[in-house]
Amino acid sequence: MKAAVLQEPGAPENLIIQEIAEPKLQDTEVLIKVKAISINPVDVKTRSGKALYGQLKTENPVIIGWDISGEVTAVGKEVKQFKPGDAVFGMVNFPGHGKAYAEYVAAPESHLAIKPANISHQEAAAATLAALTAWQVLVHLAEIKAGQKVFIQAAAGGVGHFAIQIAKHFGAYTIGTASAANTSFLREIGLDEQIDYTKEDFTEKVQEVDLFFDTLGAESVAKGISVVKKGGQIISILGGCNEENNKKAEAAGIKTQNYLVQSSGADMAQLAHLLETNQVKAHVSQEFSFEEIAASHHQVETGKTRGKVVLTLP
Repeated sequence: MKAAVLQEPGAPENLIIQEIAEPKLQDTEVLIKVKAISINPVDVKTRSGKALYGQLKTENPVIIGWDISGEVTAVGKEVKQFKPGDAVFGMVNFPGHGKAYAEYVAAPESHLAIKPANISHQEAAAATLAALTAWQVLVHLAEIKAGQKVFIQAAAGGVGHFAIQIAKHFGAYTIGTASAANTSFLREIGLDEQIDYTKEDFTEKVQEVDLFFDTLGAESVAKGISVVKKGGQIISILGGCNEENNKKAEAAGIKTQNYLVQSSGADMAQLAHLLETNQVKAHVSQEFSFEEIAASHHQVETGKTRGKVVLTLP
């Protein structure tokens, strides 16, 4: 099979497509013929030698990527939920060695869900790591409730555009930062209030939010403390809740925590229901072929992607 092997950390061109053996199945895994792969900022960082590269570098070969949608071709002897021919999607072995940049991927049964029939493999692949992050932060950590005010940084991005839709599903009021170029897109997916970060300072326009959903890091969290109400919380997916910020937040009566998404077939099934009922939609802004994998990384590296970038396989 073909796989994009990371020769050494560095530029996108270090991802070289090679012929390697198909993965061998464990008893609790399924083998998937991949139809689409989603590219995430963590892919880009890992490829460059940061993020998860340190724990993957001893693998041979190093194959990064975690987000897939495809068709089951074989199942391990202990697999009960899936059978050959099933269309499935999920985030595989995160954080760990997902080996998703390949024509075939072996994935734990517990990391997958049935793909809704009404969405494409591209849309399904897009609704994995980013959608899981939004779901787990809002549902499991924040325990979001109707009527709460949720502030979302980088609202038009991968995690952001899912966070808006999931928050709205639960009846929350959503505020998000994005450039004016994304105004109509954000209105379509339900954002209640937009802050144009190129012209406006959100600290001057926002106050008393229940949740500050940080997707940018420590500087963002430091500013966000002033807009969260006492008893509210800040959750960062980029390690923005550092010691200094935590002390300031604690003094203001605000809870803080960092979060890293985890693979979960149960959560994928919840997202599958929302996708199937059109309560959540994955926005794929650009599609690339598997051979264009370097170009896909260059696009994600711009930090200006609306929604998601995916690779399409035959």
